[in-house]
Amino acid sequence: MKDAVVTCFLAGIGAAIAVAAIAADASYLGTWKVSGASIAPWADTAQKVDAAEQARLLGKTVVFKTREVAGPEPLACKAAHYKEKNYTADMIFQGAFEEMKSKDNSIEPNKIAASLGFAGTGIKTVETGCEIDFHFVNATTAEIGLNNTIYTLKKQ
Repeated sequence: MKDAVVTCFLAGIGAAIAVAAIAADASYLGTWKVSGASIAPWADTAQKVDAAEQARLLGKTVVFKTREVAGPEPLACKAAHYKEKNYTADMIFQGAFEEMKSKDNSIEPNKIAASLGFAGTGIKTVETGCEIDFHFVNATTAEIGLNNTIYTLKKQ
């Protein structure tokens, strides 16, 4: 019994160290600032931009911690479970570009993504396990889609 307890304890410590090591290597950890907002390509131009939401988010700080995203709602995530993935252009912003293409076959998701600063076919995306996925243009710029707006975050 004593050996089983010790084994479980050591396994738990090993798992915690492994999680911390993975998170420590994650380039997205740290402080980011919501620096810009633009109308999303999929947005209906007849709809008004949510000025109150933009005012609430622009200039605010978002901090990626080892197990939490701290910041204004809905960007905050109290129990983050990060997963780094490479998305294709049709997958970013919850598949919005693919949905656009399904309505108009002339739409090219890669060109739309390029117009937003994304290069190549693999777009680094961090899934948090909460509402928002963060798509990285590069190591210091991320974008999120929220309510027909694309918000830009800059690493501080």
